[in-house]
Amino acid sequence: MDEETIYDVAIIGGGLAGLSLAIQCADEGFDVVLFEKENYPFHKVCGEYVSLESWNFLQGLGCELDKLHLPIIKTLHLSDVKGKLYSFDLPLGGFGISRYFLDHSLYKMALAKGVTIFTQCKVTDVTRTGDLFSITTSQRQVKAKVAAGSYGKRSNLDIKWKRPFATQKAGSLNNYIGIKYHVKYQHDASAISLHNFYNGYCGISKIEDNKSCLCYLTTAQNLKDSGNSIEEMQRKILFKNPNLKEIFSSADFLYDEPLAISQISFSKKQQVERHVLMLGDAAGMISPLCGNGMSMAMHSSKLAFDSMRPFLANKTTRQVMEKTYEAEWKKAFSKRLWIGRKVQTLFGGNTTTSIFLKTMNAVPSLASFLIQSTHGTSF
Repeated sequence: MDEETIYDVAIIGGGLAGLSLAIQCADEGFDVVLFEKENYPFHKVCGEYVSLESWNFLQGLGCELDKLHLPIIKTLHLSDVKGKLYSFDLPLGGFGISRYFLDHSLYKMALAKGVTIFTQCKVTDVTRTGDLFSITTSQRQVKAKVAAGSYGKRSNLDIKWKRPFATQKAGSLNNYIGIKYHVKYQHDASAISLHNFYNGYCGISKIEDNKSCLCYLTTAQNLKDSGNSIEEMQRKILFKNPNLKEIFSSADFLYDEPLAISQISFSKKQQVERHVLMLGDAAGMISPLCGNGMSMAMHSSKLAFDSMRPFLANKTTRQVMEKTYEAEWKKAFSKRLWIGRKVQTLFGGNTTTSIFLKTMNAVPSLASFLIQSTHGTSF
């Protein structure tokens, strides 16, 4: 298609939410354009645990998960900052798969279904005139009837649009950093482990090819107090948990350098911004300890698609589309995010985390409630 084409849907960001939405729209016969600032395949900071609520959805998109022999995860190990370990069942459970592999697979599927994808293409502005959006990049400008923002945790557009979470002063919910490695390390493939340390926690779980994702979240202050050295922070802070010291000392690290992301915010966000439907982390981010950001991203794409379809078929108005998406998003995720934010405050503390884990261990019904509340149901 040439640049005069008016697309049905323009998607800004080609992660799980954006690619899943693109595939659904293409399957329905809509003309779709997607913009991704990176070039596939590429790594992302992510825990890479996917709740099994997403299994049928991914299979429906065309991902043959049952042929990939992925690790199925049924147990959660949690340790406090001193290393005392507790174990809990995951009633629904999940599976491990890297973003490098999954995003690239969805990208190839989207291309095969006729989605126009511009890679290494950063969107600099999105404006709306009448019933059409103009999406501007350094290379081109395209027009579309519907625009979706699926660009992740934080973007130049958030700053440009002065979204409240992006302009807040550093606080307890909006000044985190994430660090990720892929490693080779022998541990239970059916379990995901979350180990606390001061003002943070680190997860490890198996992904494809007997590799493991080792990913942690902590405050920017922890890094600053360690001379802005990731290695020094790990030695000085993470290694006080003996479980983490053992993992980092014994694992075979597969990257020369870790992946890092800063200015992570768990503050509330709007699901519709300037008439753009926001998906995935751009709409709201659940704390990684709940392990469901990947599932929520894909589920949000289904909610967005279900809201867009009648509008693009001229069966409803834009206002109804936006209100429907916002309402369905909140129905699906608001409780999960609220619980995630509350639980987040109880992790990474010397005393609070220990008391909280002891209570969860002593009251199985509490542990079951919290785990089920953050895992959702099949969609």
